[in-house]
Amino acid sequence: MTTKISTKNARAGAHGEIGLAKGERVAMRMWRHEPPTDDKPSASRPYETVGYVISGRAELTVGGETVTLEPGDSWLVPAGAEHTYTILEEFTAVEATAPPAA
Repeated sequence: MTTKISTKNARAGAHGEIGLAKGERVAMRMWRHEPPTDDKPSASRPYETVGYVISGRAELTVGGETVTLEPGDSWLVPAGAEHTYTILEEFTAVEATAPPAA
């Protein structure tokens, strides 16, 4: 069965993310127009995350190593890795998590 999700009518999640397609083993979500911030707490999640930057800039710190994310960049946060994001400019990105984020 094919499922189509449009960002026009997709539901917003508890943290401001837009829920996109979701299956049993992988889920996708969009973070749209996230404002600059430097107060996101460090976290560790039980799922692997890959993402792609559409617009804006952010810094991703995983295990003490920081990289700058810009439009066209993609990233990976391994399951269980301690990480945090600092949004430098209004940020829009798509992420996929496996297994699906709760």
